[in-house]
Amino acid sequence: MDTVLVVEDSRPMQRTLQRLFESDGLQVRIAADGMAGLESFQNETPSVVVLDLKLPRLPGKELCRAFKAHKSSVPIVVLSANADVEDKVLLLELGADDYVTKPFSPKELLARVRRAMRRGKSGVHAAATAETASPSHDVLRFADVQIDFTSMEGSRAGKPISLTSQEFKLLKFFAAAPGRVISRQELLNEVWGYDNYPTTRTVDNHILRLRQKLEPDPANPRFFLTLHGTGYKFVASGMAAVAKK
Repeated sequence: MDTVLVVEDSRPMQRTLQRLFESDGLQVRIAADGMAGLESFQNETPSVVVLDLKLPRLPGKELCRAFKAHKSSVPIVVLSANADVEDKVLLLELGADDYVTKPFSPKELLARVRRAMRRGKSGVHAAATAETASPSHDVLRFADVQIDFTSMEGSRAGKPISLTSQEFKLLKFFAAAPGRVISRQELLNEVWGYDNYPTTRTVDNHILRLRQKLEPDPANPRFFLTLHGTGYKFVASGMAAVAKK
């Protein structure tokens, strides 16, 4: 049975969420503070997390970061009374899969949780299928950069570079369409899985970090180009398309 870990300190909200998810056939575990939530997550990985931001002992933002560092495939749906766009952008960058503002519609929350779970399962299934089918690796090479999408390892001039899982996903999306101009909204929809998100600044921030890690001169990019008013495109002369090795 799929399990929802609810990290929420309000007792009335705990009861509301437990009734909502159990009525849809989900098993529910409750954690009343951040440390209890982290311990529960580490002891038994849930199918999805529903996370309040304002928590005793460990703030929700730090908990979101810890969950994704421990097991990035588990989807996280954030609940918050704060509708501030800056908060939403930050949580998206930390790895949250969705963000629901209180007060919320129970049907909408359930639909978002189910959607996040489907995405999480499809990602895990795809990775498992690829690993079972073949030991080959998807590798991108351009200039002095080598990116192995299968092992999630990167190097530049022979030295290891650290990329987040979201940066790997963004880079792989670019590599699949070299030279094509891609809008911020398309990147947000396809890479992050969001529709009608209120800002695209998170895309700009991720592009900036890719430039800092992969460009010879991040201030004058050669590979990740900005098309003002339109979006971005990935251009790498002599690039070896994502290939098997």
